[in-house]
Amino acid sequence: MKLANAFSLLSDLRIAIQVAIIPTLTSIFQNPGLVFRPYQLSRVFMAHVWAVFGDGVDTGGKEVKEGLITPNAYGVVLDIGAGHGHTVRYLDRARVTHYVALEPNELMHEHIRAQANAAGYHESDGTLVILSCGAEDATSILSALSQALPSTNAQALGPPVDTMISILTLCTIPEPQRTLTNLVRDVLKPEGQFLVYEHVLSPREDVAWWQRFWAPLWARAFDGCRMDRPSDVWVKELQLDVGDGTVESAWRESDAWGKEGEDEENLFWHVVGRFIKR
Repeated sequence: MKLANAFSLLSDLRIAIQVAIIPTLTSIFQNPGLVFRPYQLSRVFMAHVWAVFGDGVDTGGKEVKEGLITPNAYGVVLDIGAGHGHTVRYLDRARVTHYVALEPNELMHEHIRAQANAAGYHESDGTLVILSCGAEDATSILSALSQALPSTNAQALGPPVDTMISILTLCTIPEPQRTLTNLVRDVLKPEGQFLVYEHVLSPREDVAWWQRFWAPLWARAFDGCRMDRPSDVWVKELQLDVGDGTVESAWRESDAWGKEGEDEENLFWHVVGRFIKR
């Protein structure tokens, strides 16, 4: 792997620090207690970074998302790690009845609300639901959806979500394999679909070595984002207990592919996929 590619992320890190350090220090000045809450401080920093980078990152994946999300998403859509709500731009309003944005960083919620309202989803009529719990908390997700969407009451009718979407999110969620299992088993309907666009551990060992090298630094700066997770493998190989101790693949259909035209030495190697639950 070329050293220029191996060290390319330092430029991104430098720019992120330049744009976010002053507003983050201002937040500390206004709330000194943040110094003793590194997790929350990381969220503050990331909120300022995303305010500058979010639209550019969305544009970089626009073609992928138009091909993955627009023709496939339907019904009740759960957007895991919604960020600023860019995913809602790609939903077909005629096919998607509800947009549920799951975003633990509440500093992002006003951006989600603005994007969703512009796309025709509103909290006032129940078509927009914003949740602040984490993806790992399937119980809270189900409870919130049962209250917000009575017609999809999970306790009475089973899993409430028709389409689950993860865009550059599996890199950050805690206990990712356990979280994926719980979400697919308890939240996604049978025959529901999981749409994925993620940066993952590279299949090239030399690139993967550098991803593992930089991962701790990158995660500390960017709200836990790990560039060395084989998230695509975890999704593909996901299994569910079907009773009597028997496990089988969670998917009736699965299809995954790389991002067209991407440099194979890219430290942020992307995989796109569509998975249909049994």
